[in-house]
Amino acid sequence: MFTGIIEAIGTVSNLVRSQSNLHITLISPFTHELKVDQSVAHNGVCLTVVAIKGNEYTVTAIEETLRKTNLNALQLNDSVNLERCMPANGRFDGHIVQGHVDETAVCENVSDENGSWLFTFKLEQPENTKYIVDKGSITINGISLTVVSCKNNVFTVAIIPYTYEHTNLHAVNTGTKVNIEFDIIGKYVAKMVGK
Repeated sequence: MFTGIIEAIGTVSNLVRSQSNLHITLISPFTHELKVDQSVAHNGVCLTVVAIKGNEYTVTAIEETLRKTNLNALQLNDSVNLERCMPANGRFDGHIVQGHVDETAVCENVSDENGSWLFTFKLEQPENTKYIVDKGSITINGISLTVVSCKNNVFTVAIIPYTYEHTNLHAVNTGTKVNIEFDIIGKYVAKMVGK
């Protein structure tokens, strides 16, 4: 389980395709603390560490993951938001994040609000709007954020300078595809109400 509080930014150092899989190698500031078989969220996608060498580690994304997330578009030297699993004795600073991306959304606008930024995103699957509520939680590229507003399949989030500078949101522009994980509690409530 994760909290959506980004721990570090990793850099893609190698990409190898093997059949329908993509092996992603990254350089990260905490590689020396990792072990094989450990789970790490990459832009919000929970992947298992399969190899470690020096300051680099490798994870594998399967076809289902590549189809549902933005990892298929990764290129060498891209920045990736990283978060290790939450320790059982740690603070819960974000919200419950599973690392299971529900879909992607496309950035429609980034507005400089003189000290913060307002990002507007459009869901690619409009039927999933039911999982978003104003002032509720949402995960974008693994970042726990609060929804400012939502109308139809378009929603906005406000970004403070710290988050803008310490995640890969500073590289998100109009047309950028991001990973979305909806709040798990909201998904369970929607399923129960739907019955």
